[in-house]
Amino acid sequence: MSKSYDCDVAIIGGGPAGATAGSLIKKYSPETKVVILERESFPREHVGESQLPAISSILNELGVWDKVEAANFPIKVGATYRWGSTKGYWKFDFLLRPFVDEPRPAKFSHQRESTAFQVDRSVYDKILLDHAREMGCEVYEQVRVDQIDVEGDQVLGLNISCEGKSSQPASALHGVTRVQARHYVDGSGVSAMLRKKLEIGVHSPTNLRNIAIWDYWQNAEWAESVGTGGTRIQVLSLSWGWLWFIPISPTRTSIGLVLPASYYKERNLKPEEIYLEAIAADPRVSKLITKASREKLIQTTNDWSYISDRIVGENWFLAGDACGFADPILSAGMTLAHTSGRRVAYSILEIDRGDLDAAWVRSEYEQIHRDQILHHIRFADFWYSSNGCFTDLKENCSEIAKHAGLELSAQEAFRWLSTGGFAGEDQSFAMKGTYRFSSIKVFTEALTDGSIDWTITKKNEYRLNLIGAQLTEISFMRDGRIEPTKCYRRGQNVLPLSGMYRIVHAAISREPDAMRAFALIRQALIDSKYPGIDEGMFAAYEVIESMIVDGWITAKVNKKRPLLGFSSDTQKSTTETAV
Repeated sequence: MSKSYDCDVAIIGGGPAGATAGSLIKKYSPETKVVILERESFPREHVGESQLPAISSILNELGVWDKVEAANFPIKVGATYRWGSTKGYWKFDFLLRPFVDEPRPAKFSHQRESTAFQVDRSVYDKILLDHAREMGCEVYEQVRVDQIDVEGDQVLGLNISCEGKSSQPASALHGVTRVQARHYVDGSGVSAMLRKKLEIGVHSPTNLRNIAIWDYWQNAEWAESVGTGGTRIQVLSLSWGWLWFIPISPTRTSIGLVLPASYYKERNLKPEEIYLEAIAADPRVSKLITKASREKLIQTTNDWSYISDRIVGENWFLAGDACGFADPILSAGMTLAHTSGRRVAYSILEIDRGDLDAAWVRSEYEQIHRDQILHHIRFADFWYSSNGCFTDLKENCSEIAKHAGLELSAQEAFRWLSTGGFAGEDQSFAMKGTYRFSSIKVFTEALTDGSIDWTITKKNEYRLNLIGAQLTEISFMRDGRIEPTKCYRRGQNVLPLSGMYRIVHAAISREPDAMRAFALIRQALIDSKYPGIDEGMFAAYEVIESMIVDGWITAKVNKKRPLLGFSSDTQKSTTETAV
């Protein structure tokens, strides 16, 4: 006879997406009963070690920052690239200013708010899952979801089999064969159990077909050391693929190879053979591993980008890789996992409160997170288009050419990447996907060997252009609440009336002259006690420039007035802050 177990939220999978969702639900609604069902026993190995800065703020919100920092993971201050036709190595740092050395462990403040971690996933994921336990989630490991019962677009229950341990001294799941909940979250990664059961399709808006092969090394020399514990990941182009080099602890390094599946098939070598060949072909990596030893845990995966046709339904949500996957060239995997888990938690909390229209809450998650995934897939296409060995992309040429073509000038490439607007979930910055406006400029210039002018250096009169725009609302998440925020929407472009956009909108509405408008913005930042006026002004420059690109501002030259004294070199060290 079957025995069922009832809860409020059932989460399939205890990885970063599931642990983030569960911990935040319990933080803001301790009375909500959350069950996390994890098939494996932690710790376990997992690829995807390089983070983006957005994760740091989520770790702080989760209350787990100190635990992660205490694990002594390397601090990611940026990346060093050698790619395609670009000459030599070029660096990209998150910080506007040079990294200031400080003792570790450090608090989440100042420069650490704009850096990231490079993590050993076997350690990191266990920290997150154990934290979810401490927050009050019922975490059950080695529990298999054998069947998912659905009716239409609604999940009715999960049939399970228990093989292992739980968070309880006496497992509440003893003898249980079925879990029933009001909300279900699919955080099962590429297994995407719930998505597949609901027969929701996926599509790949790219023809890139790569595979990844990786292993771990002990005592490899770091390519770069920055202060105490800081470093940059290495992304190194070969004539037939590329290598990643990511220190994930003081002694352990992840080294991986990404190459076209067609080339791998053509070579007809074993994964280990072609992996070692790639490492031997790269002078930088070869030197760094001279005294290192390989763990010989060689692993492979299909590195194919995709996105789910739907990511939310009547009583269910997809999170993490179940929603979609973007090529690792952008280090976006864990960022998308954490940000989706956070928004799922906020959505469930808000739906349960009943203060907002549930359909609107679900649609906001659907639109915002799918747009993030799509942008990263598009950005990966652009990145690979500057490396001739990835010939599969050429088959997708006609689709890409509708936007800008594969032979991209800097201006064309930037216009293509910015299609759809820069205003996103974080209204403090001009964003696209999880990349700041200026970051996309930097990457575009580097990969096209061109330059992109800042209009604010050439035009000094700004006037708002709201023709054809409708006043509506966009969601903003803060302190466990989703706040509907007024915005203008025109096509895919959104102009929020909050955060930095509100400050800029108010200044330009009052004063179209650039110098006077910037003076008003600076004063507004001072009055609001904005942390870091120079950084705030740079964020304002990005917002105004993005509003010009998106058509919210019409910029002209008034020859009687001075131009802005802004050096475009400032962007070279801008942050890659993620949503």
